[in-house]
Amino acid sequence: MKKGFTKEAKIGIMTIVAIALLYVGINYLKGINMFKPTNHYFVSFSNVKDVTISSPVFVEGFKVGLVRSISYDYSATDKITIEVSLDDEMKINKGSYVVIVRSFLGGAELHIHLNKYVSEYMKSGEVLEGRMGEDMIGSIQENLLPAVGSLIPKIDSILTGLQTLINHPALLLSLDHIERTTGNLEVSSRQLNRLLSEDVPVIISDLKTITYNVSGFSEELKNLDLQTTVRSVNETLNNLNLATGKFNSKDNSLGLLLNDNSLYYNANTAIENASKLMLDLREHPKRYVHFSLF
Repeated sequence: MKKGFTKEAKIGIMTIVAIALLYVGINYLKGINMFKPTNHYFVSFSNVKDVTISSPVFVEGFKVGLVRSISYDYSATDKITIEVSLDDEMKINKGSYVVIVRSFLGGAELHIHLNKYVSEYMKSGEVLEGRMGEDMIGSIQENLLPAVGSLIPKIDSILTGLQTLINHPALLLSLDHIERTTGNLEVSSRQLNRLLSEDVPVIISDLKTITYNVSGFSEELKNLDLQTTVRSVNETLNNLNLATGKFNSKDNSLGLLLNDNSLYYNANTAIENASKLMLDLREHPKRYVHFSLF
């Protein structure tokens, strides 16, 4: 006859499985992986404010483990032991220490400062030195708040100066000028838009016409027989040079007339004599004109 589990046994097994799953689930939510091999170390502190179970443990900014438990040693004063669970690959050099770093929004983290000058490692279960890090809020209270307090009178003075500046009549006058300038710019903008929309197209059309005319003139100029024109101009210049040469030469009448000084003097003497003759004729006409009736 085949025998199975009784009803009570099945309930007991289900209860054990549920408890185990609950335990694993709670640890998983805390960030503890029950199935991952880890090394356990203990750190001694005098104050563990803001440190909780599952607080992260960092090495140079990289998370390597979690806080597993916190216990107070009632046999000693100011001695609290924290158990940290680190990755199995993480090795702690001897002489290293752990610092509690409080965040600005609350909570705390554990930062391991490795002693990189030694190559001997601590064994799992050994105790590390614990130190208190700088309290961010306390640092703000000690350093920042006094500076802010010293700035308040200066800020008050600046606000007073700003109020005086705002209430100064010159500022109102400047704003009025700016408003007028803005109005003038708006009018200029409208005029410029009208110019661009009305006058500029006409100017562009005229420019196109001028360009077309210049192009036609250039085409006509290109078609001219410039070589013949240049040849005619050269011949005219040669003739002018020849005539100029003859004018300067004494082998012709015109050259003699222009270049012979004696002809000038003779002509001048003849004119002078003629003038004297006319004067003498006017003064003594009887010398030259005789009237006889018989």
